[in-house]
Amino acid sequence: MNSVVTQRFIKCHNKLREENQVRSSRQFALSLEYLPQSLSEILKGRRDVTIELLRKAVEKYKINPVYIYTGEGPMFMSEEDHKGFRVLTIVTNSLEDERIVHVPVPAQAGYAGQMTDPTFIQDLPTYSLPDYKYKVGTHRSFDVAGDSMEPTLFEGDKVICSYLEPTLWQSSIKDNYVYVVVTRGDVLVKRVTNYLKEEKQLELISDNTFYEPFRMDLGDIREIWYVRAKLSPFLPSPQNIKNYLHKEMQELQSTIQNQSKLIENLTKTIEQSLKN
Repeated sequence: MNSVVTQRFIKCHNKLREENQVRSSRQFALSLEYLPQSLSEILKGRRDVTIELLRKAVEKYKINPVYIYTGEGPMFMSEEDHKGFRVLTIVTNSLEDERIVHVPVPAQAGYAGQMTDPTFIQDLPTYSLPDYKYKVGTHRSFDVAGDSMEPTLFEGDKVICSYLEPTLWQSSIKDNYVYVVVTRGDVLVKRVTNYLKEEKQLELISDNTFYEPFRMDLGDIREIWYVRAKLSPFLPSPQNIKNYLHKEMQELQSTIQNQSKLIENLTKTIEQSLKN
């Protein structure tokens, strides 16, 4: 019994045959510089598809790698998706387990500009986490810079993220969730509103209301990572939180009292004016 990945590959092959994009299995194999006899073994379920054959099929026939590996999304990429398709560099240990790559603040500009350079990615620090959800899929972490996401995230926090395939951006990006958006020159941690289907744009929103929301065109986006957790060096004590809330309440009470006095004085002034 061949693997589920091979089964999906066979379905893609059969679809190409049905739509007459390839005349025969032999022509399909030769177009990918693959032995027709070996392809026949794959189609008969006697061997599994190779990574190299999959890579060539993705490049040549726009087979969707997300569908191949997860079963999600369309079987083939659109022309626009295919143009924006990039191979994501990963780092593994000696057991071939994927590591989480961390992108610190000093490396973020270089990451945005050189993310296709495997050497650059492999030189970044890596680590693993014990939770099973970080053993499936590709994950990356990023330092939070600046105060635009306060009070949700503070400078010095690290966000741990799952990679979101470009073919799933339109359907999977959820409004008001936090994502890391990698552009051609920057790494941004923002809350997002999804306008990709209607306007080919994302709205990026800061939790700190000092910063105005802004739109970003699809063509300026290189990677999107869904923020799943954060690592923070800040551990405020319950007493500090209690004191902070108490101070806030005192300030609110003082404001209300001042406004009440203003209203009372205004009322007296109006009454006096009416008497005169």
